[in-house]
Amino acid sequence: MSGTALAAPALAASDDLRRDRSGGVWRRTWFDRIVGWALPLTVLVAVIPILDLAYWICVRALPSFTLATLTTNPSGAGGGLYAPLVGTLEILLLATTTAVAFGLIGGLVTAEYLDEAGAGVVRVTANVMAGIPSIIVGLFGFLAFVLAFGWGASLAAAGVTLGVFMTPYVFRATDLAYASIPPHIREAALGSGARPIQYLLRVATPIALPQVLSGVFLAMAIGVGETAPLYLTTSAAAIPPSGLFVPAGALSLYIWEDFQNPLPGAVHIAFEAAFLLLVIVVGLNVLVRLIGQRARRRLEGLFQ
Repeated sequence: MSGTALAAPALAASDDLRRDRSGGVWRRTWFDRIVGWALPLTVLVAVIPILDLAYWICVRALPSFTLATLTTNPSGAGGGLYAPLVGTLEILLLATTTAVAFGLIGGLVTAEYLDEAGAGVVRVTANVMAGIPSIIVGLFGFLAFVLAFGWGASLAAAGVTLGVFMTPYVFRATDLAYASIPPHIREAALGSGARPIQYLLRVATPIALPQVLSGVFLAMAIGVGETAPLYLTTSAAAIPPSGLFVPAGALSLYIWEDFQNPLPGAVHIAFEAAFLLLVIVVGLNVLVRLIGQRARRRLEGLFQ
């Protein structure tokens, strides 16, 4: 049979679809075209305000931004941002440690050891916690750590409170990473004689680790810009913290306070702090993307 004879039925079916203007094909075709135009426009509408905000911050911050901004402490309505930058990094380190300790263990236990009913309850609880406004988490930290535990307005209170805020995000990433491992990989490992702890450490964790790290960095990017938990648990100290139970300044606090300060030069400090915070957030988001791409390349073809 010739190639022309084989192609004839396909061409006839294609002509029938083109002529079917009264049925579902016509509607689906136009819907696909509308969505194809609408999605890029929607992304553009979302991206333009973000780029405009970043441009506005850079234009106001960069003219006065020098090396002294990173190496000197604040002084009245002037000075640099060394103390709040160090305080931000130390608070973020303590918060990340807290969030990883509870979120990683909680997500691992939920995905690997709890039954469906228990796992469902824990997941719903984590979703509810992720939706709680940050000001409520800050109020909890103020009542629990500042007052009840007697830590006062300090690095420890701010870091642990921010860690509580970040924990649901780490939990959800860890739970999803371990739960998405296909069952046949576990069955193959256990069927080969591996003990459950060996499967968890040598098989499941290397597969889930890139996704877990992406969740951790995403939680850091979300948490580093929060102001309410820090406003209620620490103060805008003008020197770097010398211990866990002393006040620790943060960039978000300086943005909040200096932007409202009527003294000359205070607004410039606020914009410089906003620029540093923007650089940190963008850097963390780039790390998330790089880790995600590396994980996809590493796991490509593994589950097929």
